[in-house]
Amino acid sequence: MPSVMAGIRILEVAEHTFVPAASAILAEWGAEVIKVEHVERGDAMRGLASTGVLPLTGGVHVILEHSNRGKKSIGLDLAQPEGAQILYDLAKTCDVFLTNKNPGVRGRLHIDVDDIRAHNPNIIYVRGSGYGPKGPDADQGGYDFLAFHCRSGNGMASKAFEIDNMPPPPAPAYGDCIGAMTIAGAISTALLYRERTGEATVVDVSLLGTGMWAMSAAIALSMQLNVPWLQGPSSRDKVRNPLTGTYKTKDGRWLGFSCLQYFHYWPDMCRVLGRPELVTDARFATSEDLSANAPAAAEILVGEFGSRTFDEWLERLSDFKGQWAPCQDTLQVVDDPQAVANGYVRELQTKEGNTFRLVTSPVQFNEEPTPPLRGPDFNEHGDEILSELLGIDWDTIVELKVKGVVA
Repeated sequence: MPSVMAGIRILEVAEHTFVPAASAILAEWGAEVIKVEHVERGDAMRGLASTGVLPLTGGVHVILEHSNRGKKSIGLDLAQPEGAQILYDLAKTCDVFLTNKNPGVRGRLHIDVDDIRAHNPNIIYVRGSGYGPKGPDADQGGYDFLAFHCRSGNGMASKAFEIDNMPPPPAPAYGDCIGAMTIAGAISTALLYRERTGEATVVDVSLLGTGMWAMSAAIALSMQLNVPWLQGPSSRDKVRNPLTGTYKTKDGRWLGFSCLQYFHYWPDMCRVLGRPELVTDARFATSEDLSANAPAAAEILVGEFGSRTFDEWLERLSDFKGQWAPCQDTLQVVDDPQAVANGYVRELQTKEGNTFRLVTSPVQFNEEPTPPLRGPDFNEHGDEILSELLGIDWDTIVELKVKGVVA
């Protein structure tokens, strides 16, 4: 795969997943990413495994690995003037400064836009936040559950009509990962813009804004109709298209259908079902008839799909002309033939040699999957960055370690 970001250096002062996962993507695309971590504890995500909040098996913190692929780590105390100066010296060598610190923290640490650009006027300054750079909650922290899921409308839109409880996100760091790809795209665009115009921009991406974008089609319809987007009853008695939605198989698996031109695909579905008489059934003879009698057609499908196993239906549906997909869990999708053929999951090793697997970046260049890179140990590259990149001699590095400026 071509290193499309080769020659780009990114300086990151960020923790958890939302923002770090963005630079992880760019690191795998060839950028050099220097991750500045808290001088004593490192990225707060490291502690979630040691405290038992996240499972840690086989010596691998996979969530940390996921969002810190291919980076260099240095432990630095930004509250000390000497630590801040090291950061400024690093910024002079970088193309992008990336952070998820809130405005108050950025001000206290003197790492806001003006602080960094005083040392590098051409640096692209990127902020990932919970709720955006303006407004009464601009200084509030926002996890993906709160900002992306709850506040943006995603959670309420996914709530089942019959259940008196809003569901949680479908996965940990779900909004974080979507937001990270958004940031990675924004950085790429800002770099292109700077190359063409010479102007370095300030880039903002928030979890709230990303969540609203994910819901943007529903929000547009809601504003037009003045009705919030909510799930209706799951009963099939109001269905208008029997060839959309999910159907349960005999062995408890599910199949999903999205045949928007339902009457066009109805005869072929009848063939797959082994029910050719349904094609000439008066209830389903025209598009209008099929729509009017869609609940009856859906009940027939419920019975038919429930009469055979998932594997039997995979074989029967292999030449179905309509649009459908097997419903899979997070282990089943790893073995999906399409996921395997396209290299959407790859194996790698930690520094200690522990083997694990990660999902690859969803972007490919020249039809080649991006091989995932391992994340750094805490301060793994600290001495290298100080000596080779900044030219600090070893005696000074030792003195900085004694003072607690660097790890």
